[in-house]
Amino acid sequence: MIFDFVTWTASPNILDSFLTIRWYGLMFAIGFLVGYEIVSRIFKHEGAPEKWLGSLFIYVVVATILGARLGHVFFYDWAYYSQHPGEILRIWEGGLASHGGTAGILLAVWIFSRLVTKRPMLWTLDRLVVPVGFVAALIRIGNLMNHEIYGAVTSLPWGFRFVENVHQWMMGADPVFTEPCHPTQLYEALCYLITFAVCMYMYWRRNAQEREGLIFGVFMLGIFVPRFFIEFIKNVQEPWEIAMRQSIGLDQGQLLSIPFIVLGVWLIVRAMRRPRVPLEYPDKFADADK
Repeated sequence: MIFDFVTWTASPNILDSFLTIRWYGLMFAIGFLVGYEIVSRIFKHEGAPEKWLGSLFIYVVVATILGARLGHVFFYDWAYYSQHPGEILRIWEGGLASHGGTAGILLAVWIFSRLVTKRPMLWTLDRLVVPVGFVAALIRIGNLMNHEIYGAVTSLPWGFRFVENVHQWMMGADPVFTEPCHPTQLYEALCYLITFAVCMYMYWRRNAQEREGLIFGVFMLGIFVPRFFIEFIKNVQEPWEIAMRQSIGLDQGQLLSIPFIVLGVWLIVRAMRRPRVPLEYPDKFADADK
């Protein structure tokens, strides 16, 4: 046997002195910066106006944070927040839902497409999602560093013993470790990195953006199909999901993934039934006045 369980003692904080910097926030920041650079190269490759980048970045950052937060509030913990509405915007206290973030981005791209590009929404989405798998993988690494969103107890040799009392431990208490559990953060991160690689290959090597909606559809399947199946070995995020699992065999994360999976299948079928539309690639940004 190569190794026998991992006792995970990584601190959620990179720096904790006069300034506190958390791994989770750093992963978010790196993801957005890398994503911006990749989308910038895509826009330049196709001759889109450079000024679109700044607008899209603002739309996506705001939509991701607000959508993820509201997704957690409404999809997972409305019973609490309906009684404490003043705490809804306390994002720094934790509580983000990826399904809400996805919905927020879709809404933001719809607005962005109508007000800025004047192009079909799928034009933006096919290009925007190319780096998002990488961003999603980094966020799951942030979850790993936070000792959160891990899986059920396992006897497999790569099981992680996470700190169960993270907040008390950060305040100086002795750590209380879980039994060895599935490091589902790593499972998801690996799947998302594969999705990122596939989307990059489709765009840069296969010109799949010439079939409208194809890259976006593949992305949706690459993100939400693994999420659906990994949920079977992941601990529920809220206690009320236990009863849901017992009654229908699925949890909230799986139910929320189904519409996105269906959308992905529909987009792929739609794209493959339509003829490829060749595009020009001038490899320079459009003139500033366009």
